[in-house]
Amino acid sequence: MYPQVEPYAQGMLDVGDGQLVHWEASGNPGGKPACVFHGGPGSGSHPRWREDFDPDHWNLILWDQRGSGQSTPSVADPATSMEHNTTQHLIDDAEKLREHLGIEKWLLAGGSWGSTLILAYAIQHPTRVSEIIIPAVTTSRPEEHAWITRGLGMFFPDHFDAFRDGVPEEDRDGNLALAYNRLLNSPDPAVREKAAWDWSKWDLSTITGGDNDFEGTRYADPVTRYRLARTVTHYWGNEAFIEPNHVLDNLDRLKGIPGVLIHGRNDFGGPLHTAWEVAKRWPDAELVILNDAGHEIMNGSSMDQAITAAIQKFR
Repeated sequence: MYPQVEPYAQGMLDVGDGQLVHWEASGNPGGKPACVFHGGPGSGSHPRWREDFDPDHWNLILWDQRGSGQSTPSVADPATSMEHNTTQHLIDDAEKLREHLGIEKWLLAGGSWGSTLILAYAIQHPTRVSEIIIPAVTTSRPEEHAWITRGLGMFFPDHFDAFRDGVPEEDRDGNLALAYNRLLNSPDPAVREKAAWDWSKWDLSTITGGDNDFEGTRYADPVTRYRLARTVTHYWGNEAFIEPNHVLDNLDRLKGIPGVLIHGRNDFGGPLHTAWEVAKRWPDAELVILNDAGHEIMNGSSMDQAITAAIQKFR
C-alpha cells in the first residue's frame, strides 16, 4: 500500500547472555509507534511490513528475535547455544528494546508464533501496549504443537509418513519436535542437514496444503532451512517454555486494549478454534474470519487487505 522506505535508524541492542538483537526504525520518528513481532519462531523480520504502515504517520519498529535474522549469535551456527533462548527471554528483549527507543506505548502486530509472543508480552506488560493486530492466531498450547506435528497427518498421510520416518524408530510415537531437535543438534553435519530437510518438507506441506517444493521459497536456502528448523523444534519441543494454557488463562489482563484478530478458515496449521477461544476471552478484540485464507500472508490477498484495514482503524 505504501512505498517500502529505508530505515532512518537501526542498531544491535545488547540484551545480555552474549546476545545482540538487531532492530530497525522506519517512517516518522515522531509518529505513532508500532512494533512487529515476527513468526517462526526463527524466521526473522521482513521488510514487507513497511509497505503496510503509512511512513508519514507511523514510527515502525522491526526486530529480529534472538538468533534470528541479523541478530547474533545466529542459531544457524550449530555451535550457538540455545540455553538462553526462551519465550521469557524474548519478552524481556522486547521490553528492553522499547525502553532503549524511549517508547511509552506501542501497537503490536504479528502472526503465527508472533501471535503467541505478542499476547505473552501484552499479558506481562499491558500498560505498554496501545493496540494489537494479529493475523493467524496461535497461543502455543501443547495441543497446538501436537496438531501440527501429528494431528495433521490425517490430511497429509503421504507427507506425514515421510516426516515421522525421519526420526529414529524409538522416537516415532513421542514428541516429534523434540526428536527432530536432537537430530538438528547432532555433531554430524549430514544428520543435521537431513533433519532440516525432512522437517522443512513437512512444515511447508502443512502451510501450502500439500505442496512441499522448496523452489522459490525460503526453505530453498540450506542455512535458512536449518535455522528455522532448529529454532522451531527448540520451542515446540519444549511447549514454548510456558504453562499449557498461559495465554488463554491470562487474557483478562488485556482488558481495555483494543485488538483485531484475523484468521483464515483454511488455516491447516492453526485451526480457527484457537482464534475463536482467544476472541471469547478477550472482549476488546474483534475477530475477522476470512473464508478464502490460509496461514500465509500473500500480497493483495484478503489477509493482506484485512491487515491494512486494521492498521487504518488504529491510526
